[in-house]
Amino acid sequence: MRPKTKSEVMKLVKEHKVRYIRLWFTDVLGFLKGFTITINELPRALGDGMGFDGSSIEGFARIEESDMIARPDTTTFAILPWESKEQPVARMFCDIYTPRGTPFEADPRYVLKKNLARAKKMGFTYYVGPELEYFYFDNPKNTIVLDRGGYFDLTPLDVAQSVRNETVSALEDLGIIVEYSHHEVASSQHEIDLRYTDALSMADNVMTYRLVAKEIAQAKGLHASFMPKPVFGINGSGMHTHQSLFKGEANAFFEKKGDYHLSKMAKQFIAGLLKHAPDITSVTNQWVNSYKRLVPGYEAPVYICWAQMNRSALIRVPMYKPGKEKSTRIEYRSPDPACNPYLAFSVMLAAGLEGMEKGYTLTDPANDNIYHMTEEQRERAKIKSLPEDLLEAIKITEKSELVKRALGDELFHFFIRNKKLEWDEYKAQVTQYEINKYLPIL
Repeated sequence: MRPKTKSEVMKLVKEHKVRYIRLWFTDVLGFLKGFTITINELPRALGDGMGFDGSSIEGFARIEESDMIARPDTTTFAILPWESKEQPVARMFCDIYTPRGTPFEADPRYVLKKNLARAKKMGFTYYVGPELEYFYFDNPKNTIVLDRGGYFDLTPLDVAQSVRNETVSALEDLGIIVEYSHHEVASSQHEIDLRYTDALSMADNVMTYRLVAKEIAQAKGLHASFMPKPVFGINGSGMHTHQSLFKGEANAFFEKKGDYHLSKMAKQFIAGLLKHAPDITSVTNQWVNSYKRLVPGYEAPVYICWAQMNRSALIRVPMYKPGKEKSTRIEYRSPDPACNPYLAFSVMLAAGLEGMEKGYTLTDPANDNIYHMTEEQRERAKIKSLPEDLLEAIKITEKSELVKRALGDELFHFFIRNKKLEWDEYKAQVTQYEINKYLPIL
């Protein structure tokens, strides 16, 4: 059981003889940040919080407004299993505040809390269950794969499987429930699926998962990468995100007599995601490299439509199983595992709730393999595409009132500016492709 109060945290620290506490938070781009305090400073941290300079944190503050305060969330206390057993180290996620005692508007965790509060006001709890794919490579400087396995393959003397199993054990030691782990489609590609939970806990879990995977791999002389498309010609890594809304203990997406056993609210939620998919793609797929994955032919969704069995669709509705009403959900398939989960969950929820509030009508499902359809067939079916690159995505987001509301003015403007700078830096690069293609002939 996780602690809930300050006194419970202090009791656990004493029982386990914890020596250091790491205070974690996330910058706007989704990188884990933090600093370490000793147990002597823990009472102060749990009281007033710990001050730090926010001017060096991506998207946090200007030089003249640099002071920030990190206040630990006691429910996130956990002992890090890979640290020294002689001097145990624990961690807690923090909420960021200004010196005036108000929540910092550009703190991604606060942004998600605001969007969850909107859902709660409507009577709902938002649950998510992401499937994060990633690669194991020989080291961070190359993309040498460790195996030639495929989906669900069991390869003999599989070093990566052993490392993956240790990662699962570490996650469970941290109180994170793992449902599945397996080899994915591409060589050296793996997946660990987390048991669905409320979106805030899951965002914390995703940040933890990525760090744990890297820590365990590094200890074994390997590199775990969540880069969306690290190797040309094989599948990239996605973060298919299963989503549902609950009203108390009841799944609001389930309706026994509804088409596909979906309620009216579920259909409106799907319609909202489909309508606003182009708006939110720069958040769910925020890197230049993200769009190297979103191309036809590699099981990545490109076309904006929904279906039940069709995995080429952007949104899939898993089949209903009698007696499993609580598992009724939708699967949004475009996000990648390198996104900022706090922001990605925020914009997906905002898009779905918009569909419910405005009563969007859901289109018919796309039951054909969309990759095999011609452009004319897709046009007749009114199936549009996701943005083709980061520049197109960010231009669409820049005009989106929905994303601006979901992220808040301060974070929204920083995000747009930062992504434009990334694109400008990228487009000025001379790639190996250009050297190989053009240097001999031009």
